Amino acid sequence: MGKVIAIANQKGGVGKTTTAINLAASLAILEYKVLLIDSDPQANSTSGVGIVPDSVELSIYDCLINETDPKSAVLKTSTPNLFLLPAHINLVGAEIELINRWQREYIMLGITNQLRDDYDFIFIDCLPSLGLITVNALTAADSVIIPVQCEYFALEGLGKLMNTIRLVKSQLNKNLDIEGILLSMYDIRLRLAKEVVEEARKYFSDRVFETIIHRNSRISEAPGEGKPVAMYDASSKGSVNFFNLAQEFLLKNKLKPKKTKK
Repeated sequence: MGKVIAIANQKGGVGKTTTAINLAASLAILEYKVLLIDSDPQANSTSGVGIVPDSVELSIYDCLINETDPKSAVLKTSTPNLFLLPAHINLVGAEIELINRWQREYIMLGITNQLRDDYDFIFIDCLPSLGLITVNALTAADSVIIPVQCEYFALEGLGKLMNTIRLVKSQLNKNLDIEGILLSMYDIRLRLAKEVVEEARKYFSDRVFETIIHRNSRISEAPGEGKPVAMYDASSKGSVNFFNLAQEFLLKNKLKPKKTKK
């Protein structure tokens, strides 16, 4: 049975989609079968792995609202072992449509339960809010990864997210754990970035991943080509960072790569 991991932070621009795409792809290249669920109406995870959102016939919206079989909506990507349950702009109205549904917080759980046995890992890329769809993702997840930008105000709002996670754990999903806090967009030249790292490690200690994702032009360029950075430039610092993160993630889950990166 596969593990479900939500990638969440209510702040925008902290690297959620970048993390979701590239961690999922790195694990897939290491020969784990991985599904990426795009639950953000902007559909950046969808376009970031080479699928044009407007060309999608079935999406996570259909699964949430119309009870479409999620297996029929899953698409192959150009990255071996990486699959996508895409998003579409129509997802923007889903929270309003779900508001009066019975057990509305558990709909994503029903979707992931139909898919768990088919994958080693399922990653859910959450939208930058703490609304109903994000709560659905946290209710469906076994754990959550929280990307945090190494910039001013980076840790602001993290307490609110932690409180939401505690509420979800106490009321909806008693098994939800924090997989880790991921420090991203790190610029080694900036003193402030180093201070954010120190503060995060001080207050959250072993919940912070050892791996830090550095600012890297290849990470920024890869989505424009519809590829994870590992498929765009495998030798880049960004690619190496995410493979290191994948290794650390596997170690934390007491697993080993099925093969090593060449």
